[in-house]
Order: sequence, then structure tokens, then C-alpha cells
Amino acid sequence: MPPKRSIGRRQTPKRAEFRRLALSAEIGTVTRGQLAVLAQNLPCTGMVNATEAYLLTTLINTAPADAFEKGGRPIIFKSNQQLAFEINRSAGRVSRLLSNLFDAGLITMQDSGNYKRYPTRNVEGTVVDGCGIDMRILIARYRELDELIRQARVEKAAANAALRRYRGALRNLRRALAFANCIPQRTRARLEVRVEKVITLVGIATRAPSVLLRRATALFEWFVERAMQLPRRLEVAFAPQDSACRCAGSDTHKQTTSPNSHEESNVDRPSVTVEPLTSVGAGSASEWASEASLGRRRSRTKQPHHSRQEMVALQDLLRAIPALSTYGFAPPRSWADLARIAPQMCRIAGISDDARRRAVDQMGEQQAAVAIAITLQKLDRQEISSPDGYLRAMTGRAVAGELHLSRSIFGLAARYTVERLE
Repeated sequence: MPPKRSIGRRQTPKRAEFRRLALSAEIGTVTRGQLAVLAQNLPCTGMVNATEAYLLTTLINTAPADAFEKGGRPIIFKSNQQLAFEINRSAGRVSRLLSNLFDAGLITMQDSGNYKRYPTRNVEGTVVDGCGIDMRILIARYRELDELIRQARVEKAAANAALRRYRGALRNLRRALAFANCIPQRTRARLEVRVEKVITLVGIATRAPSVLLRRATALFEWFVERAMQLPRRLEVAFAPQDSACRCAGSDTHKQTTSPNSHEESNVDRPSVTVEPLTSVGAGSASEWASEASLGRRRSRTKQPHHSRQEMVALQDLLRAIPALSTYGFAPPRSWADLARIAPQMCRIAGISDDARRRAVDQMGEQQAAVAIAITLQKLDRQEISSPDGYLRAMTGRAVAGELHLSRSIFGLAARYTVERLE
């Protein structure tokens, strides 16, 4: 015997909560015109589709304007057949649309025993109550829904701006690769492969998240600098500014410089979006010797006490983090090189400067760079969705003495080796 079909309107905790919320509405604080504009703009939030918004607008315009004034009762008594005629849909479709609006918390229903809709009037003929479609919840939620619409507009504007920048950066990059005759053919081919890999990761640009588009744009701008053989920004970071101390060249001055001075100079330059590791063809012995010397001097400066970590070889780290080459980084030759590219890795991964500074304060410059590289690799493998939060969690574990970076590195290296063998 088939189960007996349930009779009556479906009851859920949400619908009961919406009914209670409708009773708290202050009639007279929002006009009918404001609610009509709100209903027309609701599809941009994704709460309703265009047909549901059309029905909601029809319901709002059905009630008289004074029903939304103080002492009024914005309750609609039209039948589903009449509403179906007005919006050119079937009565069954209207019933389903009303149910969807109820579930979304945009209307509530005051039902009679036979589900008929009728008003209750006083001796003067004024409607004081009734059974029908109650619009008071829209008044109670007006500020909340209006804020959702505003946020949707802001996000749409940001997405459009990110899309325009992405397309412009990709066009500039292709032009740069087409006319940069000074770079070797092998380097050009390597850049083109990386560009195609980024384009594949983005997919359809109009559907990609704005965060992903901004990261891809930063990579394209970086590739343009490499194709144009621009000088390395490390040299610009120590250029004279408003103080003569930054450009002092004595060994005594370099030994007393703060170990975070290079990173602070990057933060102070809002125009710098992505800093390339090296320009194409760069890498003379004098430059590498200078960087190694700078790394040794920084290591001799006073550092705050940090939790002790098991040391791993740099080659083990490079084997565990193939994302470095995926995103265009040249393999670091020392731990100082890894720490130097940590701000660029943060920009690509979407990690805030505050999270990076906290990691450096708690773990030290070298261990923070390792943690950032691990975060970048896990983001590339799509194992995490919030790189900023993941790095902050690692920093918290480091403070508690529960962070083991070596285990993460060897685990990632083992997984990458197994995947290559498969």
C-alpha cells in the first residue's frame, strides 16, 4: 500500500522562525516603493531567480501604499489563480514560487483552515488582520537584504575590474613575447609554457573568482618584466629614500640593519605588485656572491628566540615544493634566497602581510619562508582553500611548540614522488 500523501503546508524550523520575525516588523519604517526596488534587485544576490523576483514585486505592488504605513497590514489576499494570470504562469507554478519565497524568508503565510485567503475587518471596514500572504518580513529584513545587494554590487565591480586587468595583462604579455627579440628562444619557450599553464588554471575568465584573476594578473606582469629583462627589484629595494642610512655601504651599517628591512621596504612600495626573483639571463657570480654575503650578515644579526625546528636540506624542500617552478620562481640557492622571495609567494597565494609578519615574528625569517612555501604548495594541490588562515594556524602551532615543518616537507616530497611514478 503506497504511503498516504501528507496534507497541509510543509512546516520547518526556518519557516517558524520567519513567522516570528515577521511579527517584530515595525510598520511604517519602509515604504512600498523601497520594497519594490529591493525585490527587483534581489536576483543579483542569488537568493531568488528572475521569475520569483517578478512575483515578489507583483505582491508588493498589489498591497495599497497605506498598508505599509504605520498601523497598516501588508497582507495579500489574491488567489494563486489570479496571481498566475497577472504574471502569465500556471497556478501550480505560482504555488511552487510562493513556497520558494517562503523558504527564502521573503514572505510568510497566514493560513486558514481551508487555505482560503480573506481579510478580517473591523466595524469601520478597515482591515485589521487576515489569512493570506504576509509581507511584513520584508520590512523586518529590509536593512539586511539591502546590505546583501550592496555587497553583491561591490563584489561584481571588483570582479569586473579584476577581469579587465587580467585581459589587459595577458594582452601585454603576448605582445611582449612577440616582440622581445633579445631573449633566448629557450627562455621564450619556457615563458610561453608557463603562460599557457596559468591560462589553463584560470579556465573561463568570466567565471573565475576575482582572487584567482588577481593572482594570474600578478604572474603575467611578472612574466612581462622577465621578458623585457628589467633589472632585479632587489637592487631597487635598497635605493636611497628619505634617509642616508638605507644607502650606506659600510660593513658596519649592514651588520646593524634590521633583518626585516628588505621586506619592510617592499611593503612601503604600493606600486610593486610582484617582484621577480631574477631577470632573464641574470645570475652573474658577483650578484650571487653579494646575496650570499647579505644572507650571512643577516644570519649574524640578533633574532628573537623561536621554537627549535628540525633542519632539512634545501634540496629536500625544493623536491617537496614543485609549485615554485610552476609559478615561475627560479630555484633558490640558499635559505636567504627562499626568505627573500617569501613576500612574492605571499602575494601569489593571497596571504596578507600581517599573517606573514606574524609568522616571521614567531618562527623566524627562515622557518616562516618554509611555512609559506608549504602553504603555496598545498594551495597549488587544492588541499586548502584559505592560505591566509592556514599560515596563521601554522603560526599558532609554532607558538605552542606543536609545529613540525620537516614532517610536512617529507610528506609532500613523498606524495610528489609517488605521483610522478604513477
